[in-house]
Amino acid sequence: MVKFAAVKSINREAANPESFIKLSEDNYSAYIAEAAQRAILSEKPVILLSGPSGSGKTSAALRLEKCLKEQGRLAMTLSMDNYFLPITEESARELPRDEEGNIDLESPLRLDIPLFSDHLRKLAAAEEFDMPRFDFTTQSRGGSVKMCRKKDEIVIIEGIHALNPTVTGDVGSFAMCMYVSVRTRLKAKDGSLLHPRQIRLMRRLCRDKLFRKRKYEESFKMFSSVSRGEDLYITPYKKRADFDIDTFIAYEASVYKDFLLEGLCEQRDNELERFPACGEIIRFLEELDTVSSEYVPSTSMIREFIGGSELNY
Repeated sequence: MVKFAAVKSINREAANPESFIKLSEDNYSAYIAEAAQRAILSEKPVILLSGPSGSGKTSAALRLEKCLKEQGRLAMTLSMDNYFLPITEESARELPRDEEGNIDLESPLRLDIPLFSDHLRKLAAAEEFDMPRFDFTTQSRGGSVKMCRKKDEIVIIEGIHALNPTVTGDVGSFAMCMYVSVRTRLKAKDGSLLHPRQIRLMRRLCRDKLFRKRKYEESFKMFSSVSRGEDLYITPYKKRADFDIDTFIAYEASVYKDFLLEGLCEQRDNELERFPACGEIIRFLEELDTVSSEYVPSTSMIREFIGGSELNY
């Protein structure tokens, strides 16, 4: 069944932003609390948490860790990003390529799968290992850190390929699988729907603009490649999840409006003309009333994309 949130209803609730935000954040927190409870009941030492780009998986993992600790459990979060293979002139020849001959940055084969598989099983068995640290700036490994899961500790491993069997193999005996993404569509006043993928794109546009200094055109181009990788390597395996989290937050697009609308409108008929998603996003943002970012709690998933989070990303 398609889930949607009507712009008309969002605007009505936005007239009282404090109560609207509290209700929206409480709904998200309920997902996290249920996920934590299921993880505890499963008695499995590892949680594999996957989701496409812009899904809020890092926030979900950190919030889940926090919730588990509040319930008296030891917990920590690790990122699969540390297992990317270094890119050098020599290694680039062996890395997978996309249809245009470029390095396929979304492929699971960019990961050091043998090393990750070995460490995953050592983690489950509470054995010590040296986890690599990946430096995205240099696309190389920057040393390592010793890791060992403590007795009764739950370790959350987050990454886009966390549910891909090519990477993780058969983990049913020791890992609970979770999938996070936007599942709710925005419904315009004329009844048309905005696909969840475009909501995730709004999140990326905010983050790219604020923290990565990327031009909108570059972000739209990258998202096309990211979406291709998502369809090939991520969504086919969401059925492996034991639990799903819809990371849609009802007021989030109303917050993104202040960050995005003016800039997108300025470039719509020039640099961004060839990206249909730009026009779709603009149309929905224009219909939404603004909710100021000053009301957004420091623990909110939205802060992953606009900054000001108390979570340590």
